[in-house]
Amino acid sequence: MSDTATPSVLFVCVHNAGRSQMAAAFLTHLAGDRVRVRSAGSAPAGTVNPAVVEAMAEAGIDITAEVPKVLTVEAVQASDVVITMGCGDTCPVFPGKRYLDWDLPDPAGQGVAAVRPIRDEIEKRIRGLVDEITPANRA
Repeated sequence: MSDTATPSVLFVCVHNAGRSQMAAAFLTHLAGDRVRVRSAGSAPAGTVNPAVVEAMAEAGIDITAEVPKVLTVEAVQASDVVITMGCGDTCPVFPGKRYLDWDLPDPAGQGVAAVRPIRDEIEKRIRGLVDEITPANRA
């Protein structure tokens, strides 16, 4: 499969420490090399939220090595689909890109019990996205 046939998805939230990290991890886990995955934040935190790391570990996905990354214009330009999660007007918009805004609660400052329902909602949305964008599932 050529690179042009592989869709690219960028997940963006403010701190790149919670929602976008979970979404990127689920997409990587579920789609493997059928999708290129990036995540970034408009004001990245120093570390990924420990409650998010714990909630993902419960789902069988290890994100302990992940670090928040700053959102760049290049990352947006290199992506086919940009999924924002509460970054508001700080997300750059380019013509020809598909934008989705997922209105999800911010797990910042929350314990793992509060993160679990956010994680589960993200997983549900990612499963739908995989079915929609991966070439292997098209007839």
